[in-house]
Amino acid sequence: MMLIKEIAVYVNILNSRIKKVFFDKLQENGINITPEQYLVMDILWEEQESLSQQKIADIIQKDKNSVTKIIDSLEKKNLVNRVVDKNDRRINKIELTKDGHNLKLTATEIAIKFMNDAVKGIDDPDLDKFVKVMLQMKNNLEA
Repeated sequence: MMLIKEIAVYVNILNSRIKKVFFDKLQENGINITPEQYLVMDILWEEQESLSQQKIADIIQKDKNSVTKIIDSLEKKNLVNRVVDKNDRRINKIELTKDGHNLKLTATEIAIKFMNDAVKGIDDPDLDKFVKVMLQMKNNLEA
């Protein structure tokens, strides 16, 4: 029972710490976005096309209202635009602006360095196992 409690505590602490330290690293490098905003930007960079707010919400596992707030902030920072879908006017597609595209290289380099620092000293087999365990826990909670 104590091990289960420790897992819950450490997963929560790790999540909070990752967000805090990553936020600090972004700010130190003049990138005025939050880790959640980075996550949305990274999806748009990866997909290289506009996505609906609902699709973004599904990918990052957040409710649509939370994603709307994130996109509102990114739009105010001129990093994304909302565009009405040509086939369904009820759907807003989110697309990167020029500033949003230009942010990719620097922000991605910071994210990669940050995560490399976070996993320093942990060998690949342990990291593979960690990912498998986390994925199994996620799948268990979705079942």
